[in-house]
Amino acid sequence: MKATPLAISDVILFEPRVFGDDRGFFFESFNHRLFEDAIGRKVQFVQDNHSRSSKGVLRGLHYQIQQPQGKLVRVIEGEVFDVAVDLRRSSPSFGQWVGAYLSAENKHQLWVPEGFAHGFVVLSDYAEFLYKTTDYYAPEHERCLAWDDQQVAIRWPLSEPPLLSGKDKLGNVLKDADCFD
Repeated sequence: MKATPLAISDVILFEPRVFGDDRGFFFESFNHRLFEDAIGRKVQFVQDNHSRSSKGVLRGLHYQIQQPQGKLVRVIEGEVFDVAVDLRRSSPSFGQWVGAYLSAENKHQLWVPEGFAHGFVVLSDYAEFLYKTTDYYAPEHERCLAWDDQQVAIRWPLSEPPLLSGKDKLGNVLKDADCFD
């Protein structure tokens, strides 16, 4: 599996080696040892999540201010544009974002470490999205960064306004957001 740090080097894109023929394909979607070697630390995943969303749905940008979650994300049906925003005040990349196209076709995965807000927009008719987390969901600590914050200035590949949940419509802009030290 190829591991490539993105412009914010703590966010890593994983590209599996896929073996395919006329019968289909096979690939190793997760190897704990290789994963930890790539990110340079020990990690224990405690929860797996699965969502399905329609075209134009934007989920995020979510994070937990306490019990922060690292996330290893991938798409098994369809395509999304996936984004991580650095919310660590002590980081030289604080307030910056990186994004990657994840799809069933490219089979890429993205490591979004603790201290980042995370979100994605669905580009295909629908997408099924899987992710592992390093801590449990804690709704009392959940926060949302505004998807359209002008200071962060994410270049979402959208031709029309996204479909948002009520919670995601209320996301805070970076200057008002709870952030990490």
